[in-house]
Amino acid sequence: METLFWISTFTILYSFAGYGILITLLNKWKKKKNTNTAFSEEDWPEVTLLIAAYNEAEIIRQKIANCEKIDYPKDRLKVLFVTDGSTDQTNDIINQYNSVSFSFSPERKGKIAAVNRIMRYITSPITVFSDANVMMNPGAIKALVQPFESNLMGAVSGEKIVLSETEDNASASGEGFYWKYESFLKKQDAEWNTLVGSAGELFAIRTRLFVPTEENTLIEDFVMTMRIAADGYKVGYEPSAMATETASANIAEETKRKVRISAGGMQAVIKLVKLLNVFKYGKLTFQYVSHRALRWTLMPLALIGAFASTLWLADTHWFYNIAFRAQSIFYLLAFFGYVIRDQKTSYKLLHIPYYFVYMHICVVKGWIKYFKGNQKVTWDKSERVILKSSENQLSVVRN
Repeated sequence: METLFWISTFTILYSFAGYGILITLLNKWKKKKNTNTAFSEEDWPEVTLLIAAYNEAEIIRQKIANCEKIDYPKDRLKVLFVTDGSTDQTNDIINQYNSVSFSFSPERKGKIAAVNRIMRYITSPITVFSDANVMMNPGAIKALVQPFESNLMGAVSGEKIVLSETEDNASASGEGFYWKYESFLKKQDAEWNTLVGSAGELFAIRTRLFVPTEENTLIEDFVMTMRIAADGYKVGYEPSAMATETASANIAEETKRKVRISAGGMQAVIKLVKLLNVFKYGKLTFQYVSHRALRWTLMPLALIGAFASTLWLADTHWFYNIAFRAQSIFYLLAFFGYVIRDQKTSYKLLHIPYYFVYMHICVVKGWIKYFKGNQKVTWDKSERVILKSSENQLSVVRN
């Protein structure tokens, strides 16, 4: 039991604190290279902004207006919507605008199938992927394209930003605290070696590096960019390229997203099993296991192991007794967070213990859905928070 306790505790602490400390120290010891090269105004490459949309009539005008405000040479930027399977007015609305184009197939097979279908026709050297429900800042495309001045750069990820209110429920506030830490880790990862995966809401690749992803892939953005990294290219991170959206309306809606990502995470671990070969991939394997694979595989088991072992050992030593009591208090706070999960409060720390436990419950649910084959590639859109218009009631959370 003592062995179980120490293995479980190490896994938990390393995954959520130790790796962050270690990668920060590695960055401090790394010799920084001068990377100040930049495209001149006449040298910006041609870019295709590819947006996969399914039944987005409610927001598509806002998305097109957002695309029209992008600060990039107009003669070198093509905005292309892929609207496979849409049955609402999405296509009719897009057809009203001369600034964008679209490709449509009546069959709905999922986002990656639509992307695979259209990518063979894209000739621009850079392709930027964005979701229909997120809005970009005007400088986002330039920020994403700039790092491609280096021939080693294969892909660049932007940053997802979640708008939230001063008072939020567990879904918005829990997600916010978690992703603030994730943003920190992404910055450290990219500076030390390469970003581990990318934000599907906004990322760019060298078009020639695109390889069709299997159509059953659940988190295609992660798998696509990890394969690019495995081929020896760098995946960069540009927090100044921002994709903004609102949080899920409540925990029930957030659960749809979290379970799908967790199922996709388990699938990705299987699809990317070659990346566990540290002798071949070195730094990338270290980052991938530390930042992603551990969380998608061992973390729920480690939480159970840590609690069960201290319950067993509590009467044998004061240290294990304190460890058991500390965990018990934490899980009581998580239960309290569960009770108030859909209540909005400005004391957002109250939601953190619950959200931590909730995330790992979603991981287990994701395992079950994936291995039972119940997680579809296509999915229904989640309800999002409708924010108040007053600017002083909003904040942003980087994801």
